[in-house]
Amino acid sequence: MAGKKYPYDEKEISEAEVRQGPWGPSKILKKPCTDKENWERAYQGDPVWMPDSFQGMFCPAVIPDNIARHFVIGANAPKDPNYAGKDMFGLDWVYVPSAGGSIVKPGNPYLADANEWYDKVVWPDINTWDWAGDAEANKAMLNNNNANFLWFLNGCWYERLISMMDFAEAAVALIDDDQKDAVKDFFQKCTDLYCDIVDKCCDYYGDGLAGFTVHDDWGAQKDCFFSPEVGEEMIVPYMKQLTDKIHSRGKYADLHSCGMLEKQVGNFVKAGWDSWTGMPMNDSQKIYAQYGDKIMLGVIPDKVPEGADDETKKKMAREFVDKFPKAMLSYYAGITDTVYKEEVYRYSRQKFAK
Repeated sequence: MAGKKYPYDEKEISEAEVRQGPWGPSKILKKPCTDKENWERAYQGDPVWMPDSFQGMFCPAVIPDNIARHFVIGANAPKDPNYAGKDMFGLDWVYVPSAGGSIVKPGNPYLADANEWYDKVVWPDINTWDWAGDAEANKAMLNNNNANFLWFLNGCWYERLISMMDFAEAAVALIDDDQKDAVKDFFQKCTDLYCDIVDKCCDYYGDGLAGFTVHDDWGAQKDCFFSPEVGEEMIVPYMKQLTDKIHSRGKYADLHSCGMLEKQVGNFVKAGWDSWTGMPMNDSQKIYAQYGDKIMLGVIPDKVPEGADDETKKKMAREFVDKFPKAMLSYYAGITDTVYKEEVYRYSRQKFAK
């Protein structure tokens, strides 16, 4: 059922405010509804305007991984500019200033073989985490009318296995007949854990969350780390359990998976993800033609010619909205041109209001 139609008013752009944001001044349009409402409607196929693929990011300090990964977005972030530490499994992470992030302390992988996890891995007791205190500390941030997505940075599956074994060993474990059953059992246990974390997040953060963004990188610059067949057998069933849990709590499931993954998008659909924004090495327009009616995709528009006049920019923006009406404007497009971005907003508002 279609939602309320909001007739477009040019004052939405002409009377916009300029505010200082974390990355410099930004223009705040006078939109007819909240970003949260628009995102929810976009996921239902009825947006008020075409969204870009930026949602509100929330990475609470109560989840140890966010401190370990140097990626707390919310209250109670550590004061040390080089903070890192132990993740929820007790593995040590170290901050690398030149990379702007942290890595598992190198040189001594926790598992030499996936079969070792049964005896070695210590599972976190999430009931000991201060959920109530964190929810109170983040109340103002989460009640901001944004579509806030809580990010699971370490991934539940392949990335988690890498943190335990290192990259090459984890890749081998996915296809080694002597390790595959252990990997599946490990992924099941991880999925059960994350389903419990989803419940805690929904119980304590409530309507402040619109959904969850789950990291699990599957590829590099030129190709996938493993075949679609391996992904479907070894990871998709567990992804589907987690997306089902997220949906059962009335939230949306967004996948963050880097690399050249055109061959894996079918698996993302099977796994129940609501959205995915691929990196620029993927042909997002081709992927949209194949899967745009099954999953909301971040699409990169054609590049605006250097020196193009305003009318050319507006024409290209309108053509983009017409061609990809169910898409998100990908943040990987790196569009900073105000004329183009405002025309995407203006034209999509007019188009979707009909």
